[in-house]
Amino acid sequence: MENTISIRPIYNDYSDEIIDLILTIQQKEFGLSITINQQLDLLDIEANYHQGGGNFWGAFMCDELIGTIAFINCGHNSACIRKMFVKKEYRGKELGTAQQLLNTLLQYCSEREITHIYLGTVHQLKAAHRFYERNGFTPIAVNDLPSYFPLMLTDNMFYQLHLDK
Repeated sequence: MENTISIRPIYNDYSDEIIDLILTIQQKEFGLSITINQQLDLLDIEANYHQGGGNFWGAFMCDELIGTIAFINCGHNSACIRKMFVKKEYRGKELGTAQQLLNTLLQYCSEREITHIYLGTVHQLKAAHRFYERNGFTPIAVNDLPSYFPLMLTDNMFYQLHLDK
């Protein structure tokens, strides 16, 4: 049986799996003191991501949720990436899970003429920083983010990407 990754939009029926995947990575793997109460957006994926022109995707291997990526449409031809997480055993170039998730999001943005993409992260996620930078994202100071960027209290590093039309 081939280990093929499929990427597809996911909705509230996957909330429990999404929360388990994300909290496990944040708390157990990286030791971040972040809880579900600081991420209430995960309790209603449809209202917080799908409504307003955003989306939330899951990466699946044999029906197991192994990764996520989401974005919020910020207006102004801009989007904010959120919730980019991949289970440890599915990371790396060999499987390309993170790259497939990001490519899906970038294609979706391109089709909707979204040209500015922003994201926030935390300084502990060094491999994620390298991944974003390899994909053309550049660091941006919090004070240089557009006023419509939805800040999360836990984020302390920010990136931007400008897509060609």
